Amino acid sequence: MNQVKARVLDRIDLMILDVLQKDGRISNVELAKQVNLSASPCLERVRRLESEGYIERYAAVLSAPKLKYGMSAFIQVTLDRTTADVFNQFREQVVKIKEVAECHMVAGGFDYLLKLRFEDMEAYREILGVIVELPAVSQTHTYVVMENVKQDLGLPIL
Repeated sequence: MNQVKARVLDRIDLMILDVLQKDGRISNVELAKQVNLSASPCLERVRRLESEGYIERYAAVLSAPKLKYGMSAFIQVTLDRTTADVFNQFREQVVKIKEVAECHMVAGGFDYLLKLRFEDMEAYREILGVIVELPAVSQTHTYVVMENVKQDLGLPIL
């Protein structure tokens, strides 16, 4: 986030953010209509929200099955020791694995929760082979996703 001092967002700013996270390709004119502003002040607000770090990036949502990443799984990873250097080594290596969509350090009965995307079980076994060889990994537990009931649709702003 930029060093620009963030201010409290008003209702219009929140509406802009809500619309943009649902459709990042919306034209400024259409966005302005939806939030009841004229185009110029709307664009100024969007640019300010970008510069203040409220909008981190714009992206397209891709079809995982069409791109041969139709399966997903969550893997709990337990390390054999929990020191700063081990955490750093694990972090440095896990970010290099392209099939790891997300990696979260968690509190509780294990150390990391990874979300993987892959084509099939053969691909999963190959990825698991890489993960178990990462620094200090002592144990993993995998949960293969059978159905996506709800996916991340953005932040619940409004």
